[in-house]
Amino acid sequence: MILRITFMFLVLAVLRAQSQPHIAYVYPAGGQTGTTFRVVIGGQNLMAISNALVTGKGIHAIVLERSRPMGQKEFSDLRDRFKALQDRFQATRRGDGTNTWTPADIAEQEQIREKLLKNPPNRKANPGMIEIVTLQVAIATNADAVDREIRLASPGALSNPMKFRVGTLPEISRPAARPANPDLEPFLVKLGKTASPAGTPKYEATVPLPVTLNGQVMPGGVDRYRFTARRGQLLVFAAGARSLVPYLADAVPGWFEATLTVFDDTGKELANEERFRFKPDPVLHFEVPRDGDYTVEIHDSIFRGREDFVYRLTIGELPFVTGIFPPGGRIGEKTPVTLAGWNLPETIFVRDNSRSAPGISPFSELFNPVPFATDDLPECFENGSDNSEETAQAVTIPAIINGRIVWPGESDVFKFEGRAGQQIVAEVIARRVDSPLDSFLRLTDAGGKQLAANDDFEDKGSGLETHHADSYLTATLPADGTYYLHLNDTQGKGGLDFVYRLRVSEPRPDFSLRLAPSSLAIRAGMSVPVTVYALRKDGFTNAIDLRLDEVPGLTLSGARIPENQDKVQFTLKASPQIAGKIFHPAIEGIAIVDERTISHTALPADDMMQAFAYRHLVPAQELAVAVVGTPRPGAKDSVRILSTTPVKIRPGGTARVMVATPANFNSQFHFGLRGAPEGVSLATNSATTNGIELVIAADAEKVIAGTNGNLIVDLFPKNPPAGGTPKKNNTTSRATGTLPAIPFEIVAN
Repeated sequence: MILRITFMFLVLAVLRAQSQPHIAYVYPAGGQTGTTFRVVIGGQNLMAISNALVTGKGIHAIVLERSRPMGQKEFSDLRDRFKALQDRFQATRRGDGTNTWTPADIAEQEQIREKLLKNPPNRKANPGMIEIVTLQVAIATNADAVDREIRLASPGALSNPMKFRVGTLPEISRPAARPANPDLEPFLVKLGKTASPAGTPKYEATVPLPVTLNGQVMPGGVDRYRFTARRGQLLVFAAGARSLVPYLADAVPGWFEATLTVFDDTGKELANEERFRFKPDPVLHFEVPRDGDYTVEIHDSIFRGREDFVYRLTIGELPFVTGIFPPGGRIGEKTPVTLAGWNLPETIFVRDNSRSAPGISPFSELFNPVPFATDDLPECFENGSDNSEETAQAVTIPAIINGRIVWPGESDVFKFEGRAGQQIVAEVIARRVDSPLDSFLRLTDAGGKQLAANDDFEDKGSGLETHHADSYLTATLPADGTYYLHLNDTQGKGGLDFVYRLRVSEPRPDFSLRLAPSSLAIRAGMSVPVTVYALRKDGFTNAIDLRLDEVPGLTLSGARIPENQDKVQFTLKASPQIAGKIFHPAIEGIAIVDERTISHTALPADDMMQAFAYRHLVPAQELAVAVVGTPRPGAKDSVRILSTTPVKIRPGGTARVMVATPANFNSQFHFGLRGAPEGVSLATNSATTNGIELVIAADAEKVIAGTNGNLIVDLFPKNPPAGGTPKKNNTTSRATGTLPAIPFEIVAN
């Protein structure tokens, strides 16, 4: 029994010591329905990848190959052997009788040539995308043409998701890009070759329309596509770049900023676009002036580039929605929506909100999805004559007002009646529904005194926004009377597309949840830490309990966000019986507000870094949980917390936590706290009859009474590989496992 248990945890150590696979880019980042093609995925820790997972139905992907640049010694040895074979061949040609050139020599030389050209060492390669997985992807004819996500899986780990788009237009992909390789160039010269065309920064091709073009931009790269068009055609050029790889951690500004330019056959520039309003991905509308040949050029705005500068460029006489009004509607009703854009067969669309939930979701029934906001408050429209306090539009709160800042410098003013001591919240939703409005909001009383004002308010739930341009303010009214809300654009701009939704109401305490990471690999019988973020709204402070969907074999520990806290780490545990399976569970948050129960499903997300410094919670389509290991029929969950929780610790005191574990567990691992509050430490651990006893200490000078949450205890093998010894308490370096979360509370003496 002891041998079997020891073996189990040795296997655990090997699997968990494998670093998390990470996808840096997918190329091409999508494909046409009814086609089969190859996809190259670059990233880190991909050499053990055995499977590819794509969200939704109708896509089948298999792993064809894994590769990474060879080491310098292997390259040198192969190069020397290649030279020796060349010398033998030359001696044979001279006929000196001392050498013979055989068919085996021919075959060996060709094999070496292929190896040297395929995976030469590359000292300048970006380590974040040095390894390559090649897939064969088949998209069914009836597959939905929507955005998907792709993940890579190994026997012991699961990668982050990356965007993968499915379309219906014909697609053309330029050869996968390769960076310049100084180690390979001298060898190519000896072979009488030049660098691979796939690695050159300049690329040109002639393409038919309509089409979706896939490419990668390398440093200084410029891709040009020639096409033939007729006079009067209204062509749309829509680029996807930042929308495919939202954030580049190690680049400034943190994403690929594509630029589109259209030229005629003489080289004259006819149209140019660097952005679509405030979004980095440009969209260009071009009316063809005459029959003939034209060229569209795409490159980075400052001519940066590398393998993860991936794009999809769609060209054709295609419908494209540039804006809608109103930008939202009331739940349970049907909202007539006016569309603005290009090549639209209709300009009125009725949106059915009967199945909508409060919030912002894609208006996916349109030609290109646009965000649409829904709520359950009464709605009205701005009347157009509300440009001063004298002509202010009267509204009855609570209400949502749909309006526009039509003219540059315009200010919309609304008045309402309030009571002394009444709390008021005013919130603008504009940038979050793709409006270019950069709002500024003021609240004044009848005498013109400003009571509150706000320019930008950060919504941490909008993970793709880097400029939170929507306004939010709250105030307590000082007296009964009339109050005014003034709304304008901070830059004095305006237009029909400067739409907004203005909520005016008393506080409506609520929350939403983000759960990170969106990909989890759990060793059967063990736990992994997960972070859930509470995005609290309108002063909501209550505790939130977390509940897992009915998934036999998966359980939560420490699944509660304490009151007034914005995040907590808990653990998700997998039983031995479900090893080898992948699940897509949902985790729900439940809270009580004014004797009313509210619940929301946690949206999976990934904590991404932009430009070395800024962090964002980027939503994912689904939570993926892979339970790794070998199924063990009849096995029991061997690691669990035995002590009553929450564990209570007094400042200056200690608390003992009993944990059931397999035999010899304590002799195999060190233990360390992950992210514990200041002053809380793991003092000692020792073996007991049923498992281990942990002693948690609280420094009286550092801890604060009332602090609560979860303690996350990581496991480190006592005989780790080189470089694997944990540095200090609270480290996560080389952790090979995690105990179930231990709820705790610092209590007053």
